[in-house]
Amino acid sequence: MRIIRYQTQNEAPKYGWLLDDKIGEIEGDPFGAYRRMEATTSLADVKLLAPSEPSKIVCVGRNYVEHAKELGNEVPKIPLIFLKPPSSIINPGESIILPPQSKQVEHEGELVIVIGKRARNVTAEEAKNYIYGYTIGNDVTARDLQRSDDQWTRAKGFDTFCPFGPWIDTDFDISDALITCKVSGEPRQMGSTRDMVFSVPTLIAYISSVMTLEPGDILFTGTPSGVGPLRAGNEVVVEIEGLGVLKNAVIMQK
Repeated sequence: MRIIRYQTQNEAPKYGWLLDDKIGEIEGDPFGAYRRMEATTSLADVKLLAPSEPSKIVCVGRNYVEHAKELGNEVPKIPLIFLKPPSSIINPGESIILPPQSKQVEHEGELVIVIGKRARNVTAEEAKNYIYGYTIGNDVTARDLQRSDDQWTRAKGFDTFCPFGPWIDTDFDISDALITCKVSGEPRQMGSTRDMVFSVPTLIAYISSVMTLEPGDILFTGTPSGVGPLRAGNEVVVEIEGLGVLKNAVIMQK
């Protein structure tokens, strides 16, 4: 099933489910008890929003060997994690804003895990029970600031640096999913989820040993090689085969 957050005209955001190109409203808590209403609203008539409202965004660095190599880094021996603030979230179709503090903003297309229930000290064997589903993300990064700062908070945390969506797929098979990224039609990234250094169950176990994960929290799982610069006027298209497409324009900060 595909779960969305959406808005029609000036109404409050709602959760819904997709049936082909029709939306049915979800009454109740999509991460708890809920009821699906009949799918009657056209997808073309609504604004899609980021499909969850996470309390935290946990990201994994250098989780693909070739990406670590292209930036001149060693593959970590344990998962390398960092946080992006919820204020960095934008909706599918909204614009990534290039901040004046950086001269080298880059894309990072990624598979994103959405947590379904509170997770603390979960084992890798138990991890699948805590996964609500998967979506697509772009871990936008100010690469020059990442290199210059001792920590990555500034480089990863600007407003608009966390597009994700367009929906959560609760049944998606991640065993060998192709991730691609194009910038204004130019192919940049291509890799498979099978090439992750640390698997999804391992990541959930490791992260939940550090912090409690809440329903709706999202985990970015790392990016394949091929990251590159973004310029004003670009359109970034991250696609995961069988899951969907995430598109965002790029503009300069006014």
